[in-house]
Amino acid sequence: MAYMFGSDEWAKAFMEEINKNEAYAKAAADWEGDFYFVVQPKKMFDKQIVLYVDLWHGKCRDAKVVEDESQYSPEYKLIASDDNWKAIIDRKLDPIRGMMIRKLKLEGNMGKIMRYVKAAQELVNSATRVPTEFPPEK
Repeated sequence: MAYMFGSDEWAKAFMEEINKNEAYAKAAADWEGDFYFVVQPKKMFDKQIVLYVDLWHGKCRDAKVVEDESQYSPEYKLIASDDNWKAIIDRKLDPIRGMMIRKLKLEGNMGKIMRYVKAAQELVNSATRVPTEFPPEK
């Protein structure tokens, strides 16, 4: 079964994959911080999607779609268009490189993120393990 990217079901499957990922647990053992992953509509989606992911000491405590960005005040916000999120999930775009070439925008303490590059890579690895579907391009 594949999950539609940007859905609550996809977020829950992502949380499961993070929590099964021993390399992530090790790399993020002393990480504390939550994220909004913001999917901006461009080629596939008609509206913005915001995924909330609560990461704490190598585990994901919660992951879900939020309707209202004011619901949480996460430490970080990672923003990209739907086609760039697809490229990340399909392993065609590295998120760190994506930030450097401005295909992704990070709001939050970049210095802290750079100390946890391995953890970030393992988050991406977890996301790529979720059986994922994307809507057709418009």
